[in-house]
Amino acid sequence: MNIKLITKALAFLLVLGVSLNVDAQRRKKNKTHHKKKTEAATTASKAKPKKGGIKPYDKVVTKEYKTDEGLFKVHSKDQNYLFEIPDSLLGKQMLMVTRIAKTANGIGFGGGKQNTQVLQWQKKHKNILLRVVSHVVVADSILPVYEAVVNSNFEPILYSFPIKAYSKDSTATVIDATPFFTKDVKAIGFPAASRKRYKITRMDKERSFIERINSYPKNVEVRHVKTYLSNQPPSNRSVGSISLEMSNSMILLPEKPMKRRYFDKRVGWFARSQTDYGLDEQKSKSLTYLDRWRLEVKDEDIEKFKRGELVEPKKPIVYYIDRATPKKWRKYLKQGIEDWQVAFEAAGFKNAIIAKDPPTKEEDPEWSPEDVRYSVVRYLASPIPNANGPHVSDPRSGEILESDINWYHNVMTLLHNWYFIQTAAINPEARTNKFKDEIMGRLIRFVSAHEVGHTIGLPHNMGSSVAYPVDSLRSATFTKKYGTAPSIMDYARFNYIAQPEDKGVALMPDIGPYDKYAIHWGYAPILGKTAKEEKPILNKWITDKADNPLYRFGHQQVVNIIDPSSQTEDLGDDAIKASDYGIKNLKRILPKLEEWTTEEGETYDELNTMYGQLLGQFNRYMGHVSSNIGGVYEHYKAVGQDGAVYTHVDKNHQKNALKFINVQLFETPKWLLDKNIFDKTQFSGSGDRIRGLQVRTLNRILKPGRLTRMLENEALNGTKAYTLISMMGDLRKGVWSELYTKKAIDPYKRNLQRAHLDRLDFLLNKAKDQRGRNDGGYFKQTAVNVSQSDIKPIVRGELKRLKRDIKRNIPTAKNTVTRYHLQDAVDRIDLILDPK
Repeated sequence: MNIKLITKALAFLLVLGVSLNVDAQRRKKNKTHHKKKTEAATTASKAKPKKGGIKPYDKVVTKEYKTDEGLFKVHSKDQNYLFEIPDSLLGKQMLMVTRIAKTANGIGFGGGKQNTQVLQWQKKHKNILLRVVSHVVVADSILPVYEAVVNSNFEPILYSFPIKAYSKDSTATVIDATPFFTKDVKAIGFPAASRKRYKITRMDKERSFIERINSYPKNVEVRHVKTYLSNQPPSNRSVGSISLEMSNSMILLPEKPMKRRYFDKRVGWFARSQTDYGLDEQKSKSLTYLDRWRLEVKDEDIEKFKRGELVEPKKPIVYYIDRATPKKWRKYLKQGIEDWQVAFEAAGFKNAIIAKDPPTKEEDPEWSPEDVRYSVVRYLASPIPNANGPHVSDPRSGEILESDINWYHNVMTLLHNWYFIQTAAINPEARTNKFKDEIMGRLIRFVSAHEVGHTIGLPHNMGSSVAYPVDSLRSATFTKKYGTAPSIMDYARFNYIAQPEDKGVALMPDIGPYDKYAIHWGYAPILGKTAKEEKPILNKWITDKADNPLYRFGHQQVVNIIDPSSQTEDLGDDAIKASDYGIKNLKRILPKLEEWTTEEGETYDELNTMYGQLLGQFNRYMGHVSSNIGGVYEHYKAVGQDGAVYTHVDKNHQKNALKFINVQLFETPKWLLDKNIFDKTQFSGSGDRIRGLQVRTLNRILKPGRLTRMLENEALNGTKAYTLISMMGDLRKGVWSELYTKKAIDPYKRNLQRAHLDRLDFLLNKAKDQRGRNDGGYFKQTAVNVSQSDIKPIVRGELKRLKRDIKRNIPTAKNTVTRYHLQDAVDRIDLILDPK
């Protein structure tokens, strides 16, 4: 036998034996270790869980808890609330909408939205995190820039919840949600601006609690009462605090976002924006897209739709009427909702918007207006004279998810007062303190349709009513065909222009040409196109109508009225002519006011109220006309359209506007001074009411921004402009007309003249610079540098001219009080010119 082979075999056996021995020892050691580990685990399972740690499900969700099934389970016991969040919802995006459900007196109205934010549940270690997700800055996830966008938008943690337990099948996580809603988490409570306004110092935990939490298939609704210590509460000041009931709606966003439709400011629409860094641009660019319902053509109806046939959408817009709504008003609210069907037919859909009664409690005890699957007209027993139509939309796409129209009982008071003052001169049905049900029902239908317009995406269109010539609104044929404005979204209330001889005229707007056009533009499906590919088509739809005033959109203006053709509460294409007709009607109403507002055995409260409403309507007319002075028209256009976007109001029209104000207001409107009404409604203040009307308009005309626009107009257009010097001279001749006519100055006019001096003093010595602002819609402000503009030299010159004219008239004053007034005016001017 070969010795080498034997040696190798022995060596191999030796190594093998050692290896087998080591493996055997390792298996024995592992077996022992596993046994010890199992024993340790068994011992640990029998041991008492650490305080505050993760516990068995049954130890957390005990039998004492009541469970509400829904988007996720909500377990409640006394004032404790547990959320059982399925793993399937982790990472899903949810929209949190915070509203004031019930408000303290003096703080807005119930239902007012305070905050919206997208939230996401995440599991991290032994906690569930609630993170705020931003959709303001985005980029496509497949692009390299996406990583930079993510790194620049780290999602803040709104709250961290320790995990209390896992569900028995380990597919859900239990957390205690109680502290999130009982602590002062500012993002879901009273907003910072309101805290500052009412000087809130802190939340009082002892007077704050959870009212209830309900879970529905697609949302969770939370109501919690918050009490804040306040140094300036709007009511009940002796308490030193404000109590509110807050509402938080947590809504699951759709798995697949709806296709967007891009915004164009030439068509009025509620919209939202994102800054997209993923576009092929050399700068960051904002994309703005519409808020709208997801109306889609059914697959089986696509060919019908292409042939131009009306089709029903996959899912229509449905509004339910609140069970609390008085029965006699329900049909009118429904009619206002379904009036929009004609507009959706213009977009290719039939039965796209439907009104329904909710099921009874017996039919469906689980039905609730808080369920996000249902949009509801909520009837609220509130003294607030208002209605509003908010909506909730997906920030990723603009899809409207639900909307609740808040209908406050006292909106009927508002409707009564408007209808009375604006139509009683020609409308016997309006001459009473209480309208017939069918009259009030028609007014409710009108407001219902207006508010529904907001809930389907449309803002106010204050540029609509100027499309109709003033005299056309006196025509029965015209108004019955077209209503009083092309859009029900204008504040074109009731027909104050029509005169008693204009029989059969329509008194209010309906769904008009603009409304049908806007709904077609926003909702008509464009099949087979991306949002970007739709834009040329949408642009053509606009340009096809661009020269027709019926289809013009004019944004609502707040505080400063720059564009006089886009005002609230006005009618017709000429404010001077329309207001003249309106004043004629007020002069007809005033002598009959006592007869139409009083009843045997009752007080004169209604007479006093309606006299105040009449003064308010007169003041609107003054506002409509005076806004033309220094006004600039704004007509939205895009590249490729002819003409200017901004155009100054015609010189003669501005001059005529001031002439109207001088005659109708600054020449004491003695017809408003009804001694019979004063004797029965007030012990004092008749003169101050007239003074207030005059001063408001005077100060409006002499706003620094308006004067600056007049100076700019002159610089740009020369003699074609109504110059500031000319306007100041015309105003002086109106306010101080007696200096030139040699007549006595009545007490009301003396008050106005002193107000004129006060305003000139403000412009010369107290007016401050203001920054220009244009937010693209509601708020505009002209930039003013008072010390470096021509305003001060012109005002100073006007004061010197006025002083000279006054001094000439002192020797020939008609009476002693007039002489004293003129002497005082000279002294006042001296103090203004030389305050030292």
